[in-house]
Amino acid sequence: MSDESPLITSLRAAVAAAPGDVPLRLHLAQLLLEAGNSEAAVAEAAVALTHAPGDPQARDLMLRAMGGPAAPAAPVAPVVPAAPQTPSVQPPVQPPSSREEFDWQAAEQEVGDVVPPRFVAPDQPDAATGFERPLTSDGSGDAGDADAYDVEAPGGLRLADVGGMQEVKQRLEAAFLAPMRNPELRKLFGKSLRGGLLLYGPPGCGKTFIARAIAGELGASFMSVSLSDVLDMYIGQSEKNVHEVFRMARRKAPCVVFLDELDALGAKRSRSHHSGLRNAVNQLLIELDGVEGDNEGVFVLAATNVPWDVDIALRRPGRLDRTLLVLPPDEPAREAILRYHLKDRPIESVDLGKLVKVTEGFSGADLAHLCDSASESALMDSARTGTVRMINTKDLLAAAKQLRPSTEAWFASARNVALFANDGGMYDDLLAHLKKKRKL
Repeated sequence: MSDESPLITSLRAAVAAAPGDVPLRLHLAQLLLEAGNSEAAVAEAAVALTHAPGDPQARDLMLRAMGGPAAPAAPVAPVVPAAPQTPSVQPPVQPPSSREEFDWQAAEQEVGDVVPPRFVAPDQPDAATGFERPLTSDGSGDAGDADAYDVEAPGGLRLADVGGMQEVKQRLEAAFLAPMRNPELRKLFGKSLRGGLLLYGPPGCGKTFIARAIAGELGASFMSVSLSDVLDMYIGQSEKNVHEVFRMARRKAPCVVFLDELDALGAKRSRSHHSGLRNAVNQLLIELDGVEGDNEGVFVLAATNVPWDVDIALRRPGRLDRTLLVLPPDEPAREAILRYHLKDRPIESVDLGKLVKVTEGFSGADLAHLCDSASESALMDSARTGTVRMINTKDLLAAAKQLRPSTEAWFASARNVALFANDGGMYDDLLAHLKKKRKL
């Protein structure tokens, strides 16, 4: 481009600053064509057509740049900045009948490396991502279709990867996993390959992590669903979304459907003033019963911090009829969590034994925050003194002293429910824990 005229060089800079200015780009293409640079003129005309498909001036310029016959066209006038005006609708220019038909397919192939395709056909890779973008059943490509839900393939995470929490693992094995792993015994005792389990407990204690580990133990796909995936402003769409979730799970069976924050998705209908949410709960009950489809191989896990706010119909036998209390991590679990959050930080002489003892009742999220606070303290000291120092036991113990376990507020609320609303013995394990910790 070193032999280009100063005017063309200036126009290139102007086009780069305003890529959507079609008249300016066409003026540049006209000057390039007059200067004998047909290839560059074709590229500029092609880009102009992507911004203004069907523009007669751009098509005519493209035709002349490609060497085809064209009707005499008036030169493109230099672009002069003017006040914005309301665009007028012009009738399409009809080409003369004597004009030879232009081969647009050949032109498109020639400029294909300059201008990406405007549309992606079904089952063809998206130019931006390289992945397929399948259209939905109605051709809309709407993300609400079941094909848009993320279904994770069976992963390598197992219960052995969950630090400590032996009591939780034993209860999971006895009440949920053992029957699923033994098809002969299951067949003998008439146990269906389906099930529902409700995980409840203080926030930040690893309920989601345990659900993923259960999916790994079962060798099943994993599908996480929250309120935002289901609730829709349009009448009937929320119920359809619930149905599509289970349709996808049945197609991917064996599959674990994880209903996160069940108190939001399956709230008590008597307290709900949103008709869409009530209808979504009704549809969820239908899907759990498998009335409209066979749920064989679909395992439903749910998690909530407030099981007393979940609609009671969801917890009746045959649905989410088994419950498991997920308590704050015990000592082995706390040590594993602390090791994980400190492994990539600059530490020296950290006594995890001391730290584990002073973090009784801390949730996994609390422990992560503790490590962040200690790291921040060491960082601020390093910035103040100008000398980098490592994170030590003193930083971590000081951070632990400043923090209060976030689980205390949850146990204060759960205590009253366990004492006065323990219908059917659902909270017997919570009562046993409170008595053990002398919180009753």
